[in-house]
Amino acid sequence: MTSAPQKSTRISKRFAELRAAGELGIVAYITAGDPSLDATHKFVLALADAGADVIELGVPFSDPLADGPTIQRASERALKAGASLAGVLELVRGIRQRSQVPLVLFTYFNPVLQMGLQKFAAAAAQAGADGVLVTDLTPEESEDYRRIIHAQNLDTIFLAAPTSDDARLQKISACSSGFLYLISRTGVTGAKDSLPDDLPGLLRRVHHFTELPVAVGFGISLPGHVSVLGGLADAAVVGSALVAEIEKAPSIEAASAALRERLKGLKEAGRRGLSRREATI
Repeated sequence: MTSAPQKSTRISKRFAELRAAGELGIVAYITAGDPSLDATHKFVLALADAGADVIELGVPFSDPLADGPTIQRASERALKAGASLAGVLELVRGIRQRSQVPLVLFTYFNPVLQMGLQKFAAAAAQAGADGVLVTDLTPEESEDYRRIIHAQNLDTIFLAAPTSDDARLQKISACSSGFLYLISRTGVTGAKDSLPDDLPGLLRRVHHFTELPVAVGFGISLPGHVSVLGGLADAAVVGSALVAEIEKAPSIEAASAALRERLKGLKEAGRRGLSRREATI
């Protein structure tokens, strides 16, 4: 098994703590700037206060091909409100004054290229980000990106999918640091009622190629999903369900309260039942 050079980051430290506690982590995704960057700041603090282990800040993009309708609408709202990559980096800087929760920038490659890779990496590190996940960057095309990002002590998180063959899983593992993000199903993001039947087998296959923590996303929305993942994965990624709470809330305060309650329920599921795992697993 191989992986990218591992450095001590807030992400790696948090996953080490989770493993020692035998606890499944919760990675919370929200779209930055929906409905405003100031609101996102409040949402991040609410999620962190409720126990989120890692928070992914989605950088709004005009053509979010990997995202389902809920997150697409959030990106549209954020862009209309004037959100940009530069604004998201300033948001991270502000969050760091209040919280040390691990933060991942979840983005498409186009905004990064427009800013310039060197400038982006330096700005992300200086603002206090911990890792970057570029959804449309393949491992085969990522050598320069990884070198520049790792030079700033930022983690590079890559996506693996049910369609990834063994050779590709090995390549993804070699390029990843922090954690490996496993897509639970083919298609776009969005909350689902149940997890795929073949997910346990897929997770066993992924663990054969990496010693990194594995976080499972796409379709994770309910405490029951989190409970099932215990002992199989290291974390559950919850996105569309949280973004939907923001979309339907009548106010920023109501959205913050809803996010806090939703996250607390997910964390509780991660601490009990099937989600208890031995440190040696």
